[in-house]
Amino acid sequence: MKYGIAMFPTDYAIQADALARELEARGFESLWLPEHTHIPASRKSPWPGGADLPREYWHTLDPFVALGAAAAVTKTLMLGTGICLVIERDPITLAKEVASLDHISRGRVLFGIGGGWNAEEMEHHGTPFAERRDLFLKGRAVEFLGVGQRPGLALEAPRLRLQHLRALEQRHGRLGVAGLVEVLGEAEGRGRQRVLGGR
Repeated sequence: MKYGIAMFPTDYAIQADALARELEARGFESLWLPEHTHIPASRKSPWPGGADLPREYWHTLDPFVALGAAAAVTKTLMLGTGICLVIERDPITLAKEVASLDHISRGRVLFGIGGGWNAEEMEHHGTPFAERRDLFLKGRAVEFLGVGQRPGLALEAPRLRLQHLRALEQRHGRLGVAGLVEVLGEAEGRGRQRVLGGR
């Protein structure tokens, strides 16, 4: 069994590079960092974990910057986003960030993606909360995965066929989708497919 640690990287927590060194020295497999670009001053969305939103949500560092620092001081520790809010990011810039981190880390990226829960945060990025599922499954996530693809690896939104996952993993690092998501579209005539996140 392999163990990983998830942590909110903040301005008051242990630095990501220091934590990464200690985790690798103790034989941990991975470090996972979440993301929130910001927490809007006007909060209407309830936090799924309870009544009060924990302090670290307001202080979260960018996961790719923090994971880059972790990559620079480690050799074997896997580096994961847990999760990256794909619908809040430009797909071309995001593809460049993931590819850059994967290059710097020499192939140690675990790319976990999800749709998110904070309606106000999403709306500041131009995503109506009610449309996040469709945008995630049919739009932004598939658009991201198609950036820079090789000829012959066809991803036609809203289709994401299961046989593509292995090739995508080779191109983009390990791919994880938060929770159990439904990948829409007809795939090889089998109808709707279900994919479990991670590997």
